[in-house]
Amino acid sequence: MSKSIRRVEAAAAAAGLAIEVRRMGESTRTAAEAAAQCGCAVAQIVKSLIFEGAESGRLMLFLVPGDRRLDEAKAVTIAGETLQRADPRKVRDETGFAIGGVSPLGYETPIPVFADRALLDHAVVWAAAGAHDAVFAANPAELVRAAGAVLTEISENPGFARKV
Repeated sequence: MSKSIRRVEAAAAAAGLAIEVRRMGESTRTAAEAAAQCGCAVAQIVKSLIFEGAESGRLMLFLVPGDRRLDEAKAVTIAGETLQRADPRKVRDETGFAIGGVSPLGYETPIPVFADRALLDHAVVWAAAGAHDAVFAANPAELVRAAGAVLTEISENPGFARKV
């Protein structure tokens, strides 16, 4: 098992979140791929989107349901600065995760985490567990708590959501 997955399991245990990491054997990098592998609705997939503050250089994580798109204007307001896509190397160096396996918890260096309220519309959500094919299921309220996330509204209205 990879170090990244073990780190996710340890962080979940330390936060009192019981999880079982599943290696799916095929990619779960996109919300659609993850939903197909997990046998759930795309809305039940937690997209872990990492951005970098344009002024501060600080990484920030936004957790959004798989069927929604991050509302960049809302994210900028919450972050307090302009955001840009984070460099994959910086993400790997600072979080310990590669893009496609970024988990909501288990960071080597703590970063701010913001979770969309729409995640709470489901009894169970599925999140990345530190590898491109690793996922875990969790109660969304418990996941938000374990991740130390600020619960807010950061996604676009689903009626206007674009395909991601």
